[in-house]
Amino acid sequence: MRLLFIGDVVGKPGREVLVRRLQSLREETEADLVVVNGENAAGGVGLTPAVAEDFFALGVDAITLGNHAWDKKELIPYLEGEERIIRPANYPEGTPGRGMTVLRTPSGVAIGLINLSGRVFSLVHYDCPFRAAVRLAESIRRTTPLVLVDFHAEATSEKIALGWHLDGVVSAVIGTHTHVQTADERVLPDGTAYITDAGMTGPRNSVIGVRRELVLERFLNQRPLRFSVAEHGPQQLNGVLLTLDEASGRATEIERIAEAYA
Repeated sequence: MRLLFIGDVVGKPGREVLVRRLQSLREETEADLVVVNGENAAGGVGLTPAVAEDFFALGVDAITLGNHAWDKKELIPYLEGEERIIRPANYPEGTPGRGMTVLRTPSGVAIGLINLSGRVFSLVHYDCPFRAAVRLAESIRRTTPLVLVDFHAEATSEKIALGWHLDGVVSAVIGTHTHVQTADERVLPDGTAYITDAGMTGPRNSVIGVRRELVLERFLNQRPLRFSVAEHGPQQLNGVLLTLDEASGRATEIERIAEAYA
């Protein structure tokens, strides 16, 4: 089984990249499923039902979220009825939406998908992602040995630690959130594919998707400033391609994808 994971899609430029490239990339990689982190897809913060529907129309099979899950209020009721979108599972009990789902390839192969948020440097008091990951993975493995975790976290140490914690427990741990793709992709000894951050899909000449002059002004003057997505200029697509063994649930390969467009 081959699964294509696309790193954080940022605003209109990121959406344009998907329109431009997703179908051909899926064909080239022979991906059975496509998962996209879409928590920055609507104006740079959050996701709307309309953007989600556009993604599904393009061939996206599932969307993961993160710390901006609640920034677009119209998404909250939509989450309750849409099983293809998941928010971090380690929010407190009673939070709208779901933190895991099970996808199926066109041939019927099932894979579980879990979304988690990190706690290091976070202002939100999430439940423990380490315990939540094991609990949810054990639940999914009653249905399928294939389990993918999107760990939306700031600290590289926390992401790496979760990768080792879940080695042999899940098929892959894919880090998201920092918008900077790391070069540490590997299959861990017990068969779990890992990368600290899958990167960003969106404006290339930016500061993690934001207009660079705004970020520079804030660093230089230390005053509050409203950020906006860098709308013009070259674009990029970041992600990873996973090859997974359907019988054992182990990963056999993880390939980093980094493309740039004028």
